[in-house]
Amino acid sequence: MMRRLLRDHRHSMIGLGKAALLAGFIVGCSPNVTPTPVASPTAVPTPTAQSPVPVKVWVTTADQSRLLAAQPDIAFGPVVAGDQVVDVDENNQYQQMDGFGGAMTDSSAWLLYTQMPEAQRKDLMSKLFSRTDGIGVSMLRVPMGASDLVHGPAYTYDDMPAGQADPTLAHFSIEHDMAYIIPALQDAFKLNPDLKIVANPWSPPAWMKTTDLLGNGTLLPQYYAAWAQYFVKFVQAYKAQGVPVWSVTMQNEPHYEPGSYPGMRLEPADEATLAKTYLAPALKAAGLDTKIMVWDHNWDNTSYAIDVLADPAAKAVVAGTAWHCYAGSFFAQGVVHDAYPDMPMWETECSGFTSLGFGDGFKNDMSDLMIGSTRYWAKSIIKWPMVTNTTNGPNTGGCGTCIGFATIDPSAPAGYTYTRDYFSIGQVSKFVRSGAYRIASSGFTFHGFGTVAFKNPDGSKVLVVNNPFNYDSNILVHWGDRSFAYSVPAQAAATFTWSGTQEDVAAPTQPTNMTQKVNSTKVDLKWDFSALADTYTVKRSATAGGPYTVVAAGVGLPEYFDTTAVSGTKYYYVVSAINKLGESPNSAEATAAP
Repeated sequence: MMRRLLRDHRHSMIGLGKAALLAGFIVGCSPNVTPTPVASPTAVPTPTAQSPVPVKVWVTTADQSRLLAAQPDIAFGPVVAGDQVVDVDENNQYQQMDGFGGAMTDSSAWLLYTQMPEAQRKDLMSKLFSRTDGIGVSMLRVPMGASDLVHGPAYTYDDMPAGQADPTLAHFSIEHDMAYIIPALQDAFKLNPDLKIVANPWSPPAWMKTTDLLGNGTLLPQYYAAWAQYFVKFVQAYKAQGVPVWSVTMQNEPHYEPGSYPGMRLEPADEATLAKTYLAPALKAAGLDTKIMVWDHNWDNTSYAIDVLADPAAKAVVAGTAWHCYAGSFFAQGVVHDAYPDMPMWETECSGFTSLGFGDGFKNDMSDLMIGSTRYWAKSIIKWPMVTNTTNGPNTGGCGTCIGFATIDPSAPAGYTYTRDYFSIGQVSKFVRSGAYRIASSGFTFHGFGTVAFKNPDGSKVLVVNNPFNYDSNILVHWGDRSFAYSVPAQAAATFTWSGTQEDVAAPTQPTNMTQKVNSTKVDLKWDFSALADTYTVKRSATAGGPYTVVAAGVGLPEYFDTTAVSGTKYYYVVSAINKLGESPNSAEATAAP
């Protein structure tokens, strides 16, 4: 990850990024805190003639008085009081989620498997990967070779003496990883068989590069084919050890050459060439279905991914875009989504830093990652790294202030203590299963009150609410014909889970706030989702006020990309919402002239 100590000024950076782009379960406690029973926040369940639908609640507060703590169950009923209305509509489904997790760096695995007694290690691994005993981490970032968080010197899988090369990869070996990285991953899969691994190289072997150094330079043209086979051999070697690699990125942070630890410069045209001409064909020839992601760098650059995806041959073989959080803001994900709405994206690295305390760091994570990034199309959230020691290492250059999910501390009774990252990820990862869909939920303000909701493969629902303010937030949650009220504590996150099927009581409300954006190939239309909507109908006219012609029916999300608009023609768009009980009135018009 980028080591420029950018996170020390996180709030100012994100504000700049936004401006640029917008023009009883307690899984753990903080260090030296003994878990104690906590009082339930104010809840207002009301008896109802309907069959009761119970709702389970877990809360984490910035003051650490509650840490992923189960609260008394509440229930849906005909409640009408609440200051902040949250509509949840499971019939509006967005992206399918792949997972939430962290990074199993060399140093994390070394700490877990060489510096902890077996009983303590098993306990911590269970707290990390088990859904019943822990937070159910379901996605792991795994460096292909050394990153900055490594115990010992930097390495690749085919290092050669200075002046020598190995273009046939005769010396390729993952022997280094066999000591503790592979055992850590094997045990993680035993605890969560649904685990997905995103592997990423920080540098090819030095002999493949223009500088003959791991810390900078770029890939020599004559070694593109060898570099692609390096990926193949890595995926095959891990698979042989029972560790399937679900996806790879082509380069960690391709616009940053750190010097003091492995890194490489790679331009968009280079990634496009590597993907379409070398890597995708090599994986296919080897019978491997490993996905390929582009970029794998910060939110402050949207042009890189767009440039790669603009190459049709490259776009056809890559899965989508990977993002880091160290500069810019999650609104960048929306820019790339709007350019290529058929291409998914993942948040693949974001570290917590010691410069932020538990409260501020937890609130940032909930706002920017768990809610903001997922609302802007991320299919995963991955923190960096899994564990560190009490001096935030081991590391070789790079980040000396990164925190993990846990700190290995032999002086602690359990041999470790939790950090805020454990609880921010846990508020989501414990409840949202791989394969869940994000569903519509109202209530989202940048760095303010926010919500995100999901529907699991078994039909159960998850609503995550973040209240960053210094006062309690009294929410009223509507789901079909049912409601519940709850008081979310000040500076806290709450996760609500329930089962059942949404029942509508009326036709949907009229869509509001429709906006349009014109580019060279389409008109992008967006509007706020309508409570109770199943689908939307988009209509268009060449005359203000109609009559309108239907251009799209059965639209499942509150956005539409009109690729049939003719350049030089002015259009007037409206949209209506539909469910089995009827159709809403048309929205106000949005005018576009491509």
